[in-house]
Order: sequence, then structure tokens, then C-alpha cells
Amino acid sequence: MKKLLKIVTSRAFPMVIIFLIQLVLIVEMFIILKENFIWFYVVSFVLSVVLMVVLINKDTNPDYKITWIIPILTLPLFGSFLYLFFAKNKFAESVSKGMASTTSSFHFLMSNEENTLEEITNPDAYLQSRYLERYASCPVYRNTKSKYYPLGELYFEDLIEDIKNAKSFIFLEYFIIDKGYVWDTLVSLLKQKIEEGVDVRLIYDDFGCMNKMGRDFGDRLRASGIKYQVFNPIKYIVLPQHNNRNHRKIAVIDGKIGYTGGLNLADEYINKIVRFGHWRDSGVRIEGQAVWSLTVFFLSMWNSLSDEFLNFNDYLPKDFFKEEGFVEDKGFVQPFADAPRDKEPVGENTYLNIIYRAKKYVYITTPYLILSSEMLTALTNAAKGGIDVRIITPYIADKKMVFMVTRSYYEPLLEAGVKIYEYKPGFIHAKNIVSDDNVAVVSTINVDFRSLYLHFENGIWFFDSPIIKDIRDDFIETMEVSQRKTLQEMNDRLLAVKIAGSVLRIFAPLL
Repeated sequence: MKKLLKIVTSRAFPMVIIFLIQLVLIVEMFIILKENFIWFYVVSFVLSVVLMVVLINKDTNPDYKITWIIPILTLPLFGSFLYLFFAKNKFAESVSKGMASTTSSFHFLMSNEENTLEEITNPDAYLQSRYLERYASCPVYRNTKSKYYPLGELYFEDLIEDIKNAKSFIFLEYFIIDKGYVWDTLVSLLKQKIEEGVDVRLIYDDFGCMNKMGRDFGDRLRASGIKYQVFNPIKYIVLPQHNNRNHRKIAVIDGKIGYTGGLNLADEYINKIVRFGHWRDSGVRIEGQAVWSLTVFFLSMWNSLSDEFLNFNDYLPKDFFKEEGFVEDKGFVQPFADAPRDKEPVGENTYLNIIYRAKKYVYITTPYLILSSEMLTALTNAAKGGIDVRIITPYIADKKMVFMVTRSYYEPLLEAGVKIYEYKPGFIHAKNIVSDDNVAVVSTINVDFRSLYLHFENGIWFFDSPIIKDIRDDFIETMEVSQRKTLQEMNDRLLAVKIAGSVLRIFAPLL
């Protein structure tokens, strides 16, 4: 009864009811139209043909085209209506454009001050870094110290300590914030820092926090003195913009220390509560010049959502260009961001570049494995060519349907020689890729269509850095407590499970 009451009083419940009402009204409209069969047929046929031509010629992922072609062909007018409704998203486009203009401005600033890219002598790494500079407007840095966290508990411990020492400003941008120990600890500390004169700002995704922080979350933030922006506020009328979310996780302290990775601000991420067995996640802390990119990512998002314009130079550390002011690790650090609707899948291309340029191995951890044709081809071709390709996914699923789709990709991967493991103690939420002991990415990006095509994401590319060994060692340690999947095991699955997975894969781009 208590669980039912919680569902009924949640923000999601009225949205579901209103969505169902809208769906019934749409279906009823098409039933009425069918009574005029001839006109209905002509309009349906013409509209479906026009949309098919548009889709086929559209510069987008082929898997998306197939996913939309099926409903347009089977339910012409209804499928066409859905496509027209969801294909355009002015909100995501406006945010993407706003972020692009501001990030290009900071790229101009950096390119006039240093030429770190030319210091990369490895041809493959140089081309990857140049891609991120040119197509994501994200420069590469040295003069940066990096630390890897194989568990959320370690990440949160250091984050709290750094926030305690903040002197000027604290920026936080997270997909999920939930009630509990993590948020209570953090908000208590943030209030204290505000009293000390520290500028505290928060960006959170409304969908990610919808059933977690309550309707009065904004009022409570305002009362505590925390300045905030809500990304993509949920509306009761179903809109295409609800499909795009801010999945980024960024923390910046004084412009000198930054955090990112898979971790949100909720208790399961540090195993204070148990939801799907042991929760294994990862994150990174950077200190030095590369933090400037995380600062700009936050500011560009803030400026895109707010009427208040924050000047970037006001948050640039005074000693930014003094190399002696930073502790330097060997190697290169390149934070990057990815946005939907900008026609450049930065996250996917970064992964593909690493896979195609691998000489010995590629290790990937991801909670969801829903592969585009490009990604599936890259992984299988790498394995067929003798590259040691290994992937770790969860053993305990948080989303049953998505997990079923994830497992549906095992068979072609295993046939090609890819080694797949499931994290036996529970749920792995880390989003890492490491290759050949010299390149790695720690990010917010899942290997699925949502992260690669629909969400706002961010990550950090590392080359020839000491942190890469830590990421590789963490993968090996995780693999040792994971269960390796076999082709025979996949072949022995129930026929109904195989069929369900195959059907769901058709709609994978929408999951």
C-alpha cells in the first residue's frame, strides 16, 4: 500500500495518465479518419512516401532510419504523425547552438595561447586529438594532474574534501540528484560555503530528478542560497524535447579542480543503499589547466538555460597560464562534450577512433550495450583482426528490457571473438574505454543510442598519462569477479527470449 501511495503521489504518475489520455485521443482521431477510407488511404500513402524519401536522404544514423521506416510503413498516418512530432526538437537544437557558440569562443582563446596539439608525436593520438579540437571545439592540455576512482565511495570522499576548501566558486551539473546521505552531506556543506561568500551554482536534469527530489526541490534550493538552473523542465503535454536529457556529470571547484565520470549524487553510487547488488562506478579528478574546459562546459550550459549571461573570463584562474602554478603529470588530457542535434556524434566517433586504431587490445565497461551498426562492425572487425576486445556489462540489470536488448548483441560479438563479461556482484555503471596502455576515456557516455545520439554528455580523453594504467588495472580487477559469457550459453537461451531480444533490437534507437 505504501509503495502504491508513493507511485500515485509521484510527479511521474499524472504525466503517465495524461500521456495515456493523449494517446487515446490520437487513436480515436485516426479511427474517425478511417471512416473516410479513400481520403485516409490517399493522405496516408502520399505522406508515407514523402517521409520515406526524406528519411532515406537524411544525414543520420541508418539504424534510426530503419526504426522509423517500420511504423511509417505498417501504420502510415499514425507512424508519420509520430515521426513528424518527434523528429524536430527546437529545445535541444537551441541549447546545442548556444553551447556551440560559447565553446567555440573559448577554443579561440586557447588556440591563441598555446599549441599543445603539435606536441603529440604519436600519429594516431594526434589525429584523435585534432578531431576533438576541430569538431568539438575542445583543446588538449598538459599541465594537469589526474586521479582515477574505481569506486564511488572514493570519488565522493575527495569531492567533499575539495568543496570544503573552495574559496571562490563551486559548479555542479548532474543528471540525477536523490534524497539521502550524499545529498544531505553535500547541501549542508554548500550552505556553509555560501555563508563564506562562495558562489554555488547547480544544473540538474528535471527528468533525472523527477521522482526523487519532490515538487518543491527548486524552492528548497532557492531557500538555501544555491543558484540553479533546471535542464528541460518536464511538461504534462508530451513533447519531443523530453527525449533529450542532460546526462552530464561535472563538478568544478575554483576553476582549478574538476570531477567527472559516471557518478550521480545519490546513495546507491557509493553503496550507502543497495538497489542492484554492489554498484561499481568510476570517476576522475583533474587539477590544472584542463579544468578550464569543464568550467566552460558548465558556463556554456548555464548561459544556454538562463537569461543571466556569465562572462567566462570572470572564472578563469589568474595564474592559468603560469605553468609553475600547476602540478603536471606526464601525458595529455582533453575534456570534451557532446550534444545532440549538432550532426556530429563526438562520443561515438571518439570510441570508434580508439577501436579502429587499436594495436593490441580494447577494454570497455558500460551498463548498457545497445550498438549502432557502426559500433558493432568496429568491435567485430577489431576482434576478427586479432585485437583483444573485452567488454564488461552488469550481471544484475536495472532496466530489464534494456538488459534483454544488451544480451541480444552478445551472439554476433562472441562469434567474432569479442570476450564479454558480466559483473557478478551486481551493477556496473562505469563508462570507460582503454586501449594499448596509452589511450583511455572516462566519461558519462553509455554505449547505447541514447548517450551517443540523444543526450548531452561529456568525458575526458587521456593519452600517455599515468592514469591509463589505473583504468586498465581496474578493468582487470573487475573482470576477475565477473562471469564470462559463452556462445553456447547464448545459443541455449529460450526461444522466446531470443525472439523478444530480436524484436526489441529493431526499436533499440528509441530505448
